[in-house]
Amino acid sequence: MASLLEDTQNSNPVLSTQKDEDILAQSVTEPDVFSILVDRYQEAFLRKANQIILNDPETASDIVQEAFVKIYLNAAKFKTQEGASFKSWGYKILINTCFTKYKKLKGERVFLSDLDQEIQELVPSKADNVLYEQKLDTDYVLSLISKLPVMLGRVLRLYSVEGKSQKDIAKIEGISLGAVRARVHRAKKELKKMNLHLI
Repeated sequence: MASLLEDTQNSNPVLSTQKDEDILAQSVTEPDVFSILVDRYQEAFLRKANQIILNDPETASDIVQEAFVKIYLNAAKFKTQEGASFKSWGYKILINTCFTKYKKLKGERVFLSDLDQEIQELVPSKADNVLYEQKLDTDYVLSLISKLPVMLGRVLRLYSVEGKSQKDIAKIEGISLGAVRARVHRAKKELKKMNLHLI
Protein backbone atom coordinates (compact mmCIF):
# COMPACT_ATOMS: atom_id res chain seq x y z
CA MET A 1 0.00 0.00 0.00
CA ALA A 2 2.82 2.42 0.85
CA SER A 3 4.55 1.93 -2.50
CA LEU A 4 1.25 2.33 -4.30
CA LEU A 5 0.66 5.58 -2.43
CA GLU A 6 4.13 6.88 -3.30
CA ASP A 7 3.62 6.00 -6.98
CA THR A 8 0.24 7.73 -7.00
CA GLN A 9 1.55 10.86 -5.30
CA ASN A 10 4.68 10.97 -7.46
CA SER A 11 2.63 10.78 -10.65
CA ASN A 12 0.37 13.60 -9.44
CA PRO A 13 1.62 15.46 -6.33
CA VAL A 14 -1.44 17.74 -6.42
CA LEU A 15 -3.57 14.78 -5.26
CA SER A 16 -2.10 14.85 -1.77
CA THR A 17 -3.48 18.37 -1.24
CA GLN A 18 -6.97 17.66 -2.61
CA LYS A 19 -10.06 17.35 -0.43
CA ASP A 20 -11.13 13.88 0.69
CA GLU A 21 -14.39 14.18 -1.24
CA ASP A 22 -12.57 15.00 -4.50
CA ILE A 23 -10.16 12.09 -4.07
CA LEU A 24 -13.07 9.72 -3.36
CA ALA A 25 -14.85 10.87 -6.51
CA GLN A 26 -11.68 10.44 -8.58
CA SER A 27 -11.11 6.95 -7.15
CA VAL A 28 -14.28 5.75 -8.91
CA THR A 29 -12.47 5.94 -12.26
CA GLU A 30 -8.89 5.79 -10.93
CA PRO A 31 -8.76 3.09 -8.19
CA ASP A 32 -5.09 3.76 -7.31
CA VAL A 33 -6.05 7.19 -5.97
CA PHE A 34 -8.06 5.57 -3.14
CA SER A 35 -4.79 4.66 -1.36
CA ILE A 36 -4.43 8.34 -0.40
CA LEU A 37 -7.61 8.13 1.69
CA VAL A 38 -6.38 4.88 3.27
CA ASP A 39 -3.14 6.61 4.20
CA ARG A 40 -4.99 9.61 5.69
CA TYR A 41 -7.45 7.64 7.80
CA GLN A 42 -6.00 4.20 8.55
CA GLU A 43 -4.41 5.08 11.92
CA ALA A 44 -7.45 7.03 13.15
CA PHE A 45 -9.80 4.25 12.02
CA LEU A 46 -7.67 1.67 13.86
CA ARG A 47 -7.80 3.76 17.05
CA LYS A 48 -11.60 4.03 16.81
CA ALA A 49 -12.04 0.31 16.05
CA ASN A 50 -9.81 -0.58 19.01
CA GLN A 51 -11.93 1.59 21.31
CA ILE A 52 -15.14 -0.14 20.22
CA ILE A 53 -13.78 -3.71 20.09
CA LEU A 54 -11.88 -3.11 23.36
CA ASN A 55 -8.31 -3.53 22.22
CA ASP A 56 -8.39 -6.64 20.03
CA PRO A 57 -5.84 -5.38 17.44
CA GLU A 58 -6.26 -8.28 15.01
CA THR A 59 -10.05 -7.96 14.85
CA ALA A 60 -9.80 -4.16 14.71
CA SER A 61 -7.40 -4.40 11.75
CA ASP A 62 -9.78 -6.77 9.90
CA ILE A 63 -12.68 -4.39 10.57
CA VAL A 64 -10.76 -1.38 9.24
CA GLN A 65 -9.87 -3.27 6.05
CA GLU A 66 -13.50 -4.29 5.62
CA ALA A 67 -14.65 -0.71 6.20
CA PHE A 68 -12.26 0.62 3.55
CA VAL A 69 -13.54 -1.99 1.08
CA LYS A 70 -17.13 -0.85 1.78
CA ILE A 71 -16.14 2.80 1.41
CA TYR A 72 -14.44 2.09 -1.92
CA LEU A 73 -17.31 -0.02 -3.26
CA ASN A 74 -19.81 2.69 -2.33
CA ALA A 75 -17.67 5.65 -3.46
CA ALA A 76 -19.96 6.42 -6.40
CA LYS A 77 -22.96 6.70 -4.03
CA PHE A 78 -21.37 9.38 -1.85
CA LYS A 79 -22.87 12.80 -2.46
CA THR A 80 -21.35 15.94 -1.00
CA GLN A 81 -23.97 17.92 0.87
CA GLU A 82 -24.10 20.41 3.71
CA GLY A 83 -23.15 18.77 7.00
CA ALA A 84 -22.01 15.55 5.29
CA SER A 85 -18.30 15.15 4.73
CA PHE A 86 -16.27 12.13 3.64
CA LYS A 87 -14.91 11.95 7.20
CA SER A 88 -18.33 11.66 8.87
CA TRP A 89 -19.55 9.24 6.18
CA GLY A 90 -16.41 7.10 6.46
CA TYR A 91 -16.60 6.97 10.26
CA LYS A 92 -20.27 5.96 10.08
CA ILE A 93 -19.35 3.02 7.83
CA LEU A 94 -16.48 2.08 10.16
CA ILE A 95 -18.65 2.23 13.31
CA ASN A 96 -21.45 0.20 11.69
CA THR A 97 -18.88 -2.38 10.56
CA CYS A 98 -17.51 -2.58 14.13
CA PHE A 99 -20.95 -3.16 15.64
CA THR A 100 -21.97 -5.69 12.98
CA LYS A 101 -18.78 -7.64 13.69
CA TYR A 102 -19.32 -7.39 17.45
CA LYS A 103 -22.87 -8.72 17.17
CA LYS A 104 -21.72 -11.59 14.93
CA LEU A 105 -19.08 -12.53 17.49
CA LYS A 106 -21.44 -12.45 20.45
CA GLY A 107 -24.87 -13.00 18.93
CA GLU A 108 -27.69 -10.45 19.09
CA ARG A 109 -29.49 -12.10 22.04
CA VAL A 110 -26.33 -12.51 24.07
CA PHE A 111 -25.38 -8.95 23.20
CA LEU A 112 -28.66 -7.48 24.47
CA SER A 113 -28.60 -9.57 27.65
CA ASP A 114 -25.03 -8.37 28.28
CA LEU A 115 -26.18 -4.76 28.45
CA ASP A 116 -27.25 -3.66 31.92
CA GLN A 117 -30.89 -2.68 32.51
CA GLU A 118 -30.44 1.08 32.17
CA ILE A 119 -28.74 0.69 28.78
CA GLN A 120 -31.27 -1.94 27.60
CA GLU A 121 -34.01 0.63 28.19
CA LEU A 122 -32.53 2.72 25.37
CA VAL A 123 -33.21 -0.16 22.95
CA PRO A 124 -36.89 -0.22 21.97
CA SER A 125 -39.05 -3.33 21.89
CA LYS A 126 -40.37 -4.57 18.54
CA ALA A 127 -43.79 -3.15 19.43
CA ASP A 128 -42.47 0.42 19.59
CA ASN A 129 -42.93 3.01 16.88
CA VAL A 130 -40.93 2.09 13.76
CA LEU A 131 -39.18 5.46 13.40
CA TYR A 132 -38.22 5.43 17.07
CA GLU A 133 -36.99 1.85 16.72
CA GLN A 134 -34.77 2.79 13.79
CA LYS A 135 -33.10 5.48 15.88
CA LEU A 136 -32.60 3.28 18.93
CA ASP A 137 -31.42 -0.05 17.61
CA THR A 138 -28.42 -1.73 19.17
CA ASP A 139 -25.98 -0.08 16.79
CA TYR A 140 -27.37 3.29 17.76
CA VAL A 141 -26.81 2.68 21.48
CA LEU A 142 -23.24 1.60 20.83
CA SER A 143 -22.63 4.55 18.54
CA LEU A 144 -23.71 6.83 21.41
CA ILE A 145 -21.25 5.08 23.73
CA SER A 146 -18.51 5.65 21.15
CA LYS A 147 -19.24 9.40 21.23
CA LEU A 148 -18.62 9.66 24.97
CA PRO A 149 -15.24 10.95 26.13
CA VAL A 150 -12.80 8.00 25.91
CA MET A 151 -12.44 7.77 29.69
CA LEU A 152 -16.22 7.44 30.20
CA GLY A 153 -16.92 5.35 27.12
CA ARG A 154 -14.30 2.76 27.98
CA VAL A 155 -15.58 2.28 31.53
CA LEU A 156 -19.20 2.05 30.34
CA ARG A 157 -18.32 -0.50 27.64
CA LEU A 158 -16.41 -2.62 30.16
CA TYR A 159 -19.32 -2.46 32.60
CA SER A 160 -22.41 -2.51 30.37
CA VAL A 161 -21.22 -4.40 27.30
CA GLU A 162 -18.43 -6.65 28.54
CA GLY A 163 -20.16 -7.33 31.87
CA LYS A 164 -17.06 -6.64 33.99
CA SER A 165 -17.61 -5.95 37.68
CA GLN A 166 -16.80 -2.48 38.97
CA LYS A 167 -14.05 -4.05 41.07
CA ASP A 168 -12.47 -5.63 37.97
CA ILE A 169 -12.75 -2.34 36.08
CA ALA A 170 -10.96 -0.55 38.92
CA LYS A 171 -8.04 -3.00 38.53
CA ILE A 172 -8.03 -2.76 34.71
CA GLU A 173 -8.13 1.05 34.70
CA GLY A 174 -5.89 1.49 37.75
CA ILE A 175 -8.42 3.69 39.55
CA SER A 176 -10.42 3.46 42.78
CA LEU A 177 -13.78 1.69 43.01
CA GLY A 178 -15.38 5.05 43.82
CA ALA A 179 -13.94 6.55 40.63
CA VAL A 180 -15.38 3.65 38.61
CA ARG A 181 -18.84 4.18 40.14
CA ALA A 182 -18.64 7.90 39.43
CA ARG A 183 -17.58 7.35 35.80
CA VAL A 184 -20.29 4.73 35.15
CA HIS A 185 -22.92 7.04 36.64
CA ARG A 186 -21.68 10.05 34.67
CA ALA A 187 -21.42 8.03 31.44
CA LYS A 188 -25.01 6.78 31.77
CA LYS A 189 -26.21 10.30 32.48
CA GLU A 190 -24.41 11.65 29.38
CA LEU A 191 -25.75 8.76 27.28
CA LYS A 192 -29.32 9.50 28.30
CA LYS A 193 -28.80 13.21 27.57
CA MET A 194 -27.56 12.44 24.06
CA ASN A 195 -30.45 10.06 23.50
CA LEU A 196 -33.09 12.57 24.63
CA HIS A 197 -31.48 15.28 22.53
CA LEU A 198 -31.65 13.15 19.38
CA ILE A 199 -35.19 11.74 19.62
